Order: sequence, then C-alpha cells, then structure tokens
Amino acid sequence: MSSIIPPGYRSLLTPWETQEAVWFLRQTFREKLAAALDLAPIAARQLLFPEAGLNDDLHGERRPVSFAIPCVDNRWVEIVHSLSKWKRGELARYDIPVGKGIYAEMNAVRTYETADNVHSVFVDQWDWERRIAEEERTLGFLKRIVRKIYGAVLDAETAVCGRFPRLEPVLPKEIAFLHSEELSARYPEYSPAQRETEAAKTLGAFFLIGIGGILRDGRKHDDRDPDSDDWSTPTGNGFHGLNGDIVLWNPVLRSRFELSSMGIRVDGRGLLRQLDLCGCPHLRELEFHRRLLAGLIPLSIGGGIGISRLCMFLLRKAHIGEVQSSVWPERTLRECGEKGVVLL
Repeated sequence: MSSIIPPGYRSLLTPWETQEAVWFLRQTFREKLAAALDLAPIAARQLLFPEAGLNDDLHGERRPVSFAIPCVDNRWVEIVHSLSKWKRGELARYDIPVGKGIYAEMNAVRTYETADNVHSVFVDQWDWERRIAEEERTLGFLKRIVRKIYGAVLDAETAVCGRFPRLEPVLPKEIAFLHSEELSARYPEYSPAQRETEAAKTLGAFFLIGIGGILRDGRKHDDRDPDSDDWSTPTGNGFHGLNGDIVLWNPVLRSRFELSSMGIRVDGRGLLRQLDLCGCPHLRELEFHRRLLAGLIPLSIGGGIGISRLCMFLLRKAHIGEVQSSVWPERTLRECGEKGVVLL
C-alpha cells in the first residue's frame, strides 16, 4: 500500500516543535510504562547469531538482513526483527524475580515491510518483558497488564497535550476487549483489517485477543511466530489465545491503528504444540528452544510498543516519516512534498 495523505491535512506542530515533542514523548512514556509494569531499562541487542534461534522470522518467511563479520571469526550475524525471545533469556540471565521485568529501546530493520503511512523498514519500539508465575498465565492477568499499558498511554496523551495545547485528547478512558473469533462473527464479510477498523471506529480503543491460530471460519486473523506468544491455549467458550494487539481509532487517517503486539509467552507445552501446528517441529533443536523445553527460560509476558507509532498517533501525524528518519519511495517523497508534509 502506498502512502496516502488525507485531504486538507496540516500538521498541528511545526517541524521543530515535532522534534521537541517526539523526545518529550519518548522520555515521558518510557517512564510511565516502567512505573506501571515495574520494569528496569537494559541495553538492546542489535545483532544476533542465527543459530541461537532468537530472531523472529515467521518460521522462515521473513528473511533478516545478515552479513559476515571478519573480526568475529567471519561468523554471520542478523539485524534484529524483534527482541521477544532475547528478552526472555535476559530475564534468566539477570535472575529477574516474578512481578518485575525489563525494557529496551529496540531499533530493527525489516526489509519485508511495505513503506506507507504507518509502516517503515526502520522499526523502533519499546520491547518489554516481565516475569510471571504459573498461576498468572490467564486471560484475566493479560487484561490487567493491558489496562496498565493503556493507562500509561493515556498519561502520555495528557502530558503531551498539556505541553503542546494545539493537541487535544481523543482516547477513551477505558480500553475494550474483543476476541478475534467475536470480530470474525460480527463482520464475516470483511477482511481482518476491515474488521479492526469497524471495531476501532465504534470503540476508540480495544485489545484484540487471540491472534495467530486458525479461527472457526478456517482462517487466521493474522500470523504470529509459534515460539513467542501463546496463541493456542484454550480460554473458554471455544476461544484460544493469551495474546493480542492494542488497536486504536486514528482520527487523522480515519482507520484502525495498531499500537502494540503483546502476550503471555509460550511455555514448553505450548511451544511444542505451536511448532507442530505451524509445521516446523525442527525448530525445537535451536538453542533458545532447547533451553525453554529444559525449563531454563522463565515464564513471562511481554511485547513491543511502537515508539514512532505512539509519537505519530499522539502528535496527530498523517505519516510515520514525520516522527522518524528513514528511507521512502520517490512517490512518497513527491506526494508529501506536494502536500507540505515534512518527513524527517
């Protein structure tokens, strides 16, 4: 999908105010998030060895940027797509106790992305992970964490609107919850993206539960890696999944806006089940997977919250390039230039 600037769009902030607001939001939100979930900051990994099995590649369908480094014994490394599995290893490495966690500011390169208003090949996000107890692997606990994160988003919106009065709050005070099965039944004739747009338009903000497994209509709402979130555990009423997305209504683009993907992570049984469901049982031989099956990786909940996504939404921007510096197709540069949209 190419970039489309809404008719009549004008940024509410000047380019310099935008730079100031982006850094204000980055600092404000990470402090709110860390306080809400009891997280401590750590340095993010940028490069991974392929044989460790830590990168997210949607079981081989999304190839990472990779290259050999002569000074490291000519070994091949990959630029990260996500840090979901790496973070679980860090919980074990630092012996983080139950109820506490970590976060890192990840910078990734995803060459498979199609650059448009909300997607860039450069991806920056707050990657967070919190250790949990066995009894916390429930839908109720997942919802409690979602509400805490949404509360941090609301606090950030209040803060940035106070700092830049031309911005006005738009988010509802409460976030709703829907399962992907419910959304499919409600809008059977729509695509998953269209279903989310209809729900977001009505609710303003919701958490969509259960993404990754095959629904009753025989299709997935969307793909998820088999070795990260738990999307297959039964949760009652014929529903499955302990994961999901935070989705908002974007008043500038008049569409759904995914802010975060997160979930309770797979345990050993869930890993084996999901590897089999995805037809890739051989992945259990990778280092991370062997450690998880051996009980050496803590149970956890975690996710990623888009830094540029959050800034774009709260600053009421029409294009993600207004809040991050990346590369764009010529047609995007041309259209934005013609419509007075300043890309960083």
